[in-house]
Amino acid sequence: MFRNLIFDWSGTLVDDLGPVIEATNSVLTPYGIPVFDREGFRRAFRLPYREFYSELLPDVPLEELEARFRPAFDAAVAPVTVLPFAREKLDWCRAFGIRTFVCTSMDATAFARQLAEFGLEGHFEATYAGVLDKREMIHRILENHALDPAETAFVGDMTHDIETARHGGVASIAVLTGYQDADVLAGVRPDVTVPDLGVLKNLMERRAERRGPVATVGALVCDAGDRVLVVRTHKWRGKWGIPGGKIRTGEASEDALRREILEESGLEIRDIRFAMVQDCVDSPEFMRPEHFLLLNYTACAAGHSPQVVLNDEAEEFRWLPPGEALELDLNTPTRVLLEHCITHNLFSHAGASA
Repeated sequence: MFRNLIFDWSGTLVDDLGPVIEATNSVLTPYGIPVFDREGFRRAFRLPYREFYSELLPDVPLEELEARFRPAFDAAVAPVTVLPFAREKLDWCRAFGIRTFVCTSMDATAFARQLAEFGLEGHFEATYAGVLDKREMIHRILENHALDPAETAFVGDMTHDIETARHGGVASIAVLTGYQDADVLAGVRPDVTVPDLGVLKNLMERRAERRGPVATVGALVCDAGDRVLVVRTHKWRGKWGIPGGKIRTGEASEDALRREILEESGLEIRDIRFAMVQDCVDSPEFMRPEHFLLLNYTACAAGHSPQVVLNDEAEEFRWLPPGEALELDLNTPTRVLLEHCITHNLFSHAGASA
């Protein structure tokens, strides 16, 4: 179940192949290049498009060709339309909290115009247009938006899109609605191939239904003075919480807890004690709809002066007495856990064992 989808635009979400062929022929014919028909263009065209043009016209600057292409594209007779199922797929992503982005080589001005004309502006968290080589952009997108590559896929209709996904370490999804046919795309071995976005929506919908709750672990980590560690994170929309994360397949829950605490805070822990289990179903405080099964623990930070080193999942941390921690803007599961631990005096073991 992908949490983040980066979409190509042309041939993936919109059908602009007709105008592109018209404009390309308008650019090339003054230089004596024979016109392309639809199938001939689909066989010859590739991205980055500078390589396509440099092969046909190696001595003509790309800027000169681009200056010819833009007005020819705007004057094309063939219409540009939203592809079937594209709106439905984007609406589904928004309903299920899937983060969506666009990365396209289309001229930024033309892209912005199409985005507005089709009323799709509100469907994307961010868009990147005028990208000559998407392989040079993919890591920037992942970094800018703190996307986990393991939960991210690039959706496109060309071999360059599949290569971009592989370059970024994300999954690749090929759609057969655009500029290259199934045989060409099969040559670069996409992770998933679908005839259109409607099929992709159905696949992801069925996967979401089968997946069930996500098991996670987290802990109120205490220091030698029985202060608890709280962290503020964008995942919980800026609220304060505790470090933790998902249990991997085949991983024992306490092993997962040690790993997650170390990854997110740099702390090694000991004296792990189970505190409670919580259901967290589609919390509006979390960054997306999700059903978590939260296994909550208390634990002690190893050493007398534990040094916290946050990873990129949190913005800041504090060591606070439990009562003072309650005064923060906590996410609800953390508040429930903290109140439970105070009521049942579950912090008393920390100082004694330090």
